[in-house]
Amino acid sequence: MPSIHPTAIIEKGATLGESVIIGPFCHIGPGATIGEGTELKASVCVYGNTSIGSQCVVWPGAVLGGDPQDLKFAGEDSRLVIGDRNEIRENVTIHKGTDVDTGVTLIGNDNLIMAYAHIAHDCVIGNHVIITNAVQLAGHIHVEDHASIGGASAVHHFVTIGAYAFVAGMTRVVRDVPPFMFVEGNPAEVRSINSVAIKRHKLGTDALDAIKHAWKLLYKNRAEGEGVGQTAAGLAELRATYPDQPQVQRVIAAIDRAAAGTHGRYRESLRTDKKFKNPVK
Repeated sequence: MPSIHPTAIIEKGATLGESVIIGPFCHIGPGATIGEGTELKASVCVYGNTSIGSQCVVWPGAVLGGDPQDLKFAGEDSRLVIGDRNEIRENVTIHKGTDVDTGVTLIGNDNLIMAYAHIAHDCVIGNHVIITNAVQLAGHIHVEDHASIGGASAVHHFVTIGAYAFVAGMTRVVRDVPPFMFVEGNPAEVRSINSVAIKRHKLGTDALDAIKHAWKLLYKNRAEGEGVGQTAAGLAELRATYPDQPQVQRVIAAIDRAAAGTHGRYRESLRTDKKFKNPVK
C-alpha cells in the first residue's frame, strides 16, 4: 500500500503502485503513473502523461514531465517514460516529448541523474548512464548505454553520445561522440579512449587493444600531425583489420553515420520539422 504524506497532492487519475512513498509537498498530476517501490522524497512535481518505473528514487525539487521548452510544441499528447531503478537527484528537470519526434522522452533503467541536470524533450537515455551535476541536454539527444557526461557539460540538440563514451566536465558537445571514446573541450575533441569503462565492464583485452588501435588511426595520429586528412584511410584499414570485432565495428558505424549527418550529427539529418518558428504571430 502506498505511503502518502498528508501535505502531498495526488490528482484524480494518478496511479500509484505498491509500496510507493510520496513525501511532503509532492504533486502528482492526473494520468501520472508511479511504479512499485518508487520513492519521491519531497517537493517533487510529476505532471500527467509521465510514467515512472519501479524502485526509483526522486529527490526534492525535481520536475518531471513538464511541457517542452520548444516554440513548435502546440500542446500535443506527448509523454515522459522513465524506467526502473533510476536515481534522480535534486532539482532535475525532464520534459516530455513532441510530435516532431516520437512524442516520447525516454529514460531507461539503472541511471544516475545528478542535481540540476536538464533533459529536454524527445531525448532517449539508455541504461546505466551517469549524467552529472548541471549537465544540459538539448532536445532529441540520444545517450547510449554506459555513457557518462561530466558536470556542467552542454550538448547540442540531435547529438548522439555513443555507448561507453565519457564526456569530460564543462565540455561543449556539438557533434556525435563515438562509442568508447573520451572527449573534452570547447568544442569537444576526442582525446583518448575510455579505458576505465572498457576495463570496468570487462570487455576484454582484445577489445581494449582494438579500440586503442582505432583511436590511434582516427584521432591520435591526426592530432600529432601524422595522417592529416586520412580518416577515410583509417576507416578502411580498420574495416580490413577488424571485420568481426564488434566494438570497432560500432566505432566505424558511428563515424559513418555522423559523416552522413548534418554538422556531424547523424540524427539531425533525420528531422522533418521546420527548424525555426517565429514566436510572433
